[in-house]
Amino acid sequence: MIALEKLTKVYGQGPSAVTVLDNLDFSVAAGEIFAVVGPSGAGKSTLAQCVNLLERPTSGSVVVNGENLSSLSEEKLRIARRRIGTIFQSDGLFSRRTAAANVALPLSYLGVTARESKKRVAELLDRVGLTSRSNYYPHELSGGQRQRVGIARALALRPTILLADEATSGLDPESTTSITTLLKELRDDLGLSILFITHEMETVLKVADSVARLDHGHIVESGRVVDLLRDASSPLGRALNPVRVPLVGASDENAWVVSYTSSEVPTDWVTRLSGTLSTPVSLLGASIETVNGSVVGNATIGLRSSDAAAVVAAAAALGLDARPGVHGVEASPGKAADRAPGKAADRTPDREPAEVAA
Repeated sequence: MIALEKLTKVYGQGPSAVTVLDNLDFSVAAGEIFAVVGPSGAGKSTLAQCVNLLERPTSGSVVVNGENLSSLSEEKLRIARRRIGTIFQSDGLFSRRTAAANVALPLSYLGVTARESKKRVAELLDRVGLTSRSNYYPHELSGGQRQRVGIARALALRPTILLADEATSGLDPESTTSITTLLKELRDDLGLSILFITHEMETVLKVADSVARLDHGHIVESGRVVDLLRDASSPLGRALNPVRVPLVGASDENAWVVSYTSSEVPTDWVTRLSGTLSTPVSLLGASIETVNGSVVGNATIGLRSSDAAAVVAAAAALGLDARPGVHGVEASPGKAADRAPGKAADRTPDREPAEVAA
């Protein structure tokens, strides 16, 4: 496993000093994929450099399998870095080396014999599904294939930690899915701890077990992905699965956004909600999916009921959080029953919303 303990990075001194990372604390267990997200300038790149000790932290520790790497001498650190494999945003391949030669590069630095190196490279290329491309040069490979070569190279020295720094940035959706699927397979097969740094929220849903949001050098929110998605008050949870722009309901309907907060939400919750409130429920939009084996998501519905407290109570009984929507946009968090429901926009919808009557 890898743990960051009060990790701080400051550039400069005195009045001009800039704190880029400020007392970061989190850990990634063996067999876990932990994502870090954040906007540009949040400190993600500096975090990656401090994790693999390309940048020494100003204070705090990077602990791998119980050993504090940040306290090691340069000589010992060179050896300890073998425990951390890094996958870069750009694949970082040498253009004049074949896929096999790129994967073999870390082994050659360690003086591994040609016979052993050839065997290890063959194993790695097979694991990432590129045995038939071993003699191809980078320009002959697709972006996803080049990234797979980069992953194979990162595994060459049998690390226990994988650091993926924007590893899917710039890839098409199909290649992104193939890379996230491969990382999860490696996590399961090798028991790796994977730190996945990205700005792509949709990719987090595909790959991560846990996630933290980094903003101006601080971890402002973190947790298990499913727990965050089921917490209606979580800004990170809403960012991971935002409310999509829905259809516009009838002029006499109030717009509501309902979110899954439980594993016990029945599949026929629309019909049940309609029956409890004795009013039709129009389904205006939904984003519901399975993440890490759990059903999560949200939906926008239209209701003619004006009793906000009754709507909130009926939804809660079904494992749903309900809050008013305003012209198809989710209202800010708070006590939904204390606010008037949002009226749907007064215009004719492009097509009729689905309606379920009691």
